[in-house]
Amino acid sequence: MLQIEKTIVRLEVLEERFCCDPAACRGECCVQGDAGAPLEKEEEREIRENYTAIARYMKPGGVAAVERAGFSVIDQEGDPGTPLIDGQECAYAIEEGGCCCCAIERAWAAGESRFRKPISCHLYPLRVTRYPTHELMRYDRWNLCEPARARGDREGIPLYLFLKDALVRKYGEEWYGQLCHAVSALRDGTLKP
Repeated sequence: MLQIEKTIVRLEVLEERFCCDPAACRGECCVQGDAGAPLEKEEEREIRENYTAIARYMKPGGVAAVERAGFSVIDQEGDPGTPLIDGQECAYAIEEGGCCCCAIERAWAAGESRFRKPISCHLYPLRVTRYPTHELMRYDRWNLCEPARARGDREGIPLYLFLKDALVRKYGEEWYGQLCHAVSALRDGTLKP
């Protein structure tokens, strides 16, 4: 592991190869699982403020789930997350071209919303756990993402590079630069994990 500011990064984040392959996985990460996408405290407000634009892209079942449960729900561990449609897919999941994607991100890409999507989705397959003094970043290895690992291997893309935009969004350019510097130092042996 290595530490960048108050974030402890497991080495697998730097070593694993990964590049999403929606044509192969069909965006099943928005459908599978036992809970919705984790939300930061301010993200529920962001969804609420941009909901009119987001709802235009949502499926009727997603709109009904939000109307029934609210913009977010509390999961089994007491944390906020996105509501689900009938206990399965995320309420904000939509289908385009045979692939599941995000109504929140579609509204953002169309310039109709200021909120891109939950940071937990943007960072996936990374998961960040908060502790009182630090955060722990780990790679959530899921069988669904086997096509992404295969593509990452073929194209030689490390996970931390694939997720550059998401990592910069969460931690900033300076933090990401420190991470890249640490990766170089690990590779040339001037830094030991």
